[in-house]
Amino acid sequence: MTPTILPRRHAILVVGSLNMDLVFEVPRMPHPGESLVGQRYSRIPGGKGANQAVGLARLGAKVTLAGKIGRDADGAKLLEVLKEEGIATNFVFTAEETATGLAVILLDHTGQNAIVTYPGANLDLKEADIQTAFAAGGFDALMLQLEVPNEIIIASYQFAKKMGIPTFLDAGPARTFPLEQIRGIDVLSPNETEVLALTGIEVRSIADAELCAAELMFRSDAKAVVIKLGAAGALLRTADGRCEHFRARKVNVVDSTAAGDAFMAALMIRYLETTDLRESVTYANLAGALATTRLGAQPSLPTALEIEVSSQQWQRRMGSHV
Repeated sequence: MTPTILPRRHAILVVGSLNMDLVFEVPRMPHPGESLVGQRYSRIPGGKGANQAVGLARLGAKVTLAGKIGRDADGAKLLEVLKEEGIATNFVFTAEETATGLAVILLDHTGQNAIVTYPGANLDLKEADIQTAFAAGGFDALMLQLEVPNEIIIASYQFAKKMGIPTFLDAGPARTFPLEQIRGIDVLSPNETEVLALTGIEVRSIADAELCAAELMFRSDAKAVVIKLGAAGALLRTADGRCEHFRARKVNVVDSTAAGDAFMAALMIRYLETTDLRESVTYANLAGALATTRLGAQPSLPTALEIEVSSQQWQRRMGSHV
């Protein structure tokens, strides 16, 4: 009998944030100065770093998360959930005098959200903390976001560069960032609001996205820029100057929270498996769409099997319309 050869599990280091999400479901977004009665609320583990770590783990990666929590009930709960997902938390450190990060999310009936974050312990993450994580070695890739201090992001990229492993940066949440200090990064991926913060250009069309992708590539010298366009899909620009628009899959949106995190996790894992950026963006689009069909950040992140089943269903639907 021929032995079954299991696919290699890529070892990924995620350096990023951990938050507890306080989600309020509301009939609509409140007007300035208005008190609005919510329909329900829930506390759900989140934070872009933790979300992407969970997303990668559910897609089969061997994941280590480096970050910081407070010495409180929220921090303890976040750690518990990460361990249940099989994520290594050896390098999730504890801040003694700062609370765990918190995000307050208003979610309306269309699935759109508005988010206010308190960074808390995420801003206490130190270069010595992440240096300890990198010293463990054995990583195949690095995932970063913008919910930790700039110096941590830049130092993490430099460590990864010395190790010769690819780095992906999810340029969220929306804020300015010195892209020139991470020149040569492998994949840079903002959404439309993050593009505006980085370039000052509002994305109103695919042509706008192409212009912004060129600007972002010029400043960062990235090997690829992938702009997440929400319901419009995603735009890929590669180092040879080629741009391609990938349409989104149509789904019934329940909650768009963490759709970008699902996208990033899927983009990275498929790229590590295939080195094909076009296939990776297609796969990521499907993962992001699936994440919008469920409530909450981490609960919405799909598994590899769910993406595969959804892809097959979509292909059958497309075939029935030919």
